[in-house]
Amino acid sequence: MDLQASLELALVNLTSPPVLAFVLGLVAVALRTDLRLPDAVYQATSMYLLLAIGIKGGVALREASPGDIAWPLVATLVLGVTIPVAAFALLRVLTPLGRIDRGAMAAHYGSTSLVTFTAAIVFLEASSIAFEGYVATLLTVLEIPGIVVGLLLARGLRGGGMGETLREVVFGRSVLLLVGGLAIGFLTGPVGYVRVEPFFGDLFTGVLTLFLLELGMLTGRQLSALRQAGPGLVVFAIVFPLLAGFAGVLGGTLAGMEVGGAMILGVLCASASYIAAPAAVRLALPEAKPSITLASSLGMTFPFNLIVGIPVYLLMAEAVGSW
Repeated sequence: MDLQASLELALVNLTSPPVLAFVLGLVAVALRTDLRLPDAVYQATSMYLLLAIGIKGGVALREASPGDIAWPLVATLVLGVTIPVAAFALLRVLTPLGRIDRGAMAAHYGSTSLVTFTAAIVFLEASSIAFEGYVATLLTVLEIPGIVVGLLLARGLRGGGMGETLREVVFGRSVLLLVGGLAIGFLTGPVGYVRVEPFFGDLFTGVLTLFLLELGMLTGRQLSALRQAGPGLVVFAIVFPLLAGFAGVLGGTLAGMEVGGAMILGVLCASASYIAAPAAVRLALPEAKPSITLASSLGMTFPFNLIVGIPVYLLMAEAVGSW
């Protein structure tokens, strides 16, 4: 892809309604307005996005052969274990954080961001770039091992309280809706999906735009915590997603995925959780500092991936795919 094409794709991402809504949320906080999405609406939109992605992924999974998805699943599992280990090690070099906080951070960065994943799909569809429909399955698979490995790193081999934490992760709302949606989509297939497509398809970008408006405001309120985290954490929040994103792109390409699919796996690996991971960390690591993990994952990594990272990971996928 030449420079002009790259700039055009970056402009498509920057001027998309979801990204602009996120920026509006940041501006609202900077201006100290009283703009706020009602909690019930925020919860409903997050549930909608999870279920919609699961159902569409399940429909695509039904049409995929086991041979198509086997190697991408293997690559996803390997990445799900190695990324939190790498995050834990790099944080030791870049920051003065203790073992507990480094483990909590590793759990966040080993897991995934549903909204970054969703924005990447909207970006690819707007750019008419093909990708495998079963990527929602990879999202679900990558959600759990990263959290578990991060918590084990924080606690050492003792893994105290892991039973309750595993239950929270496996049976939490995020995984339940994703897995349930995958099952619904797989069982109903393309014929059944046609009946709900106006709701889960046509409205999808609009609901995402509303959700990102609230996330923009939430992000704006977390930025102040970065001052106490130190410059090393800021460097980590930007550099590590690029490294993890490249690993995901490389893994997806080696697993035989299309450029768009490899880019999505890169986005998943580069993103950090701020829904499932905080809930699990709160249970297993009550002494961890949530202000630091959220300031990094939501305050820095999320906006970086949303505004800059998504087109960068596409360029990575195209470059690796041409080797």
